[in-house]
Amino acid sequence: MNPNSPAFSFMLMGLLIVMIYFMMIRPQRKKDKADREMREAMKVGDEAITIGGIVGRIEKINEKTVVISTTAGKNKIEFLKTAIASVSPKDASGSKPAAKDDAKKEETEEKKAPSRDKKVTPKKLGKKSEENEEK
Repeated sequence: MNPNSPAFSFMLMGLLIVMIYFMMIRPQRKKDKADREMREAMKVGDEAITIGGIVGRIEKINEKTVVISTTAGKNKIEFLKTAIASVSPKDASGSKPAAKDDAKKEETEEKKAPSRDKKVTPKKLGKKSEENEEK
């Protein structure tokens, strides 16, 4: 096919449009769908984090808004559902199991860490290099 022909130009334009769709539009639609499903699956009692970084427990869910309580239920703030960045469902005991596992891992890592109370004196590097040069 001749690179100067109009058919070749149209084929390149079509290929460019297909690449833009698969690299930009399709991933964004998948992300939007996942966000929409997450917001539809919210339940009262779940822990929510807003796009502004506010963490709280969901108290009430309306059609377009969510009421979140923070600081042990003293403050209640109403947000649009679209302002919720992530939701962590609570388990039957009312706490998140992942947080407990992470805390246990951190404790064991801290116990394994060596003590840094000893004074360490640096070795003199100059003597070895001088001896090697003389030989």
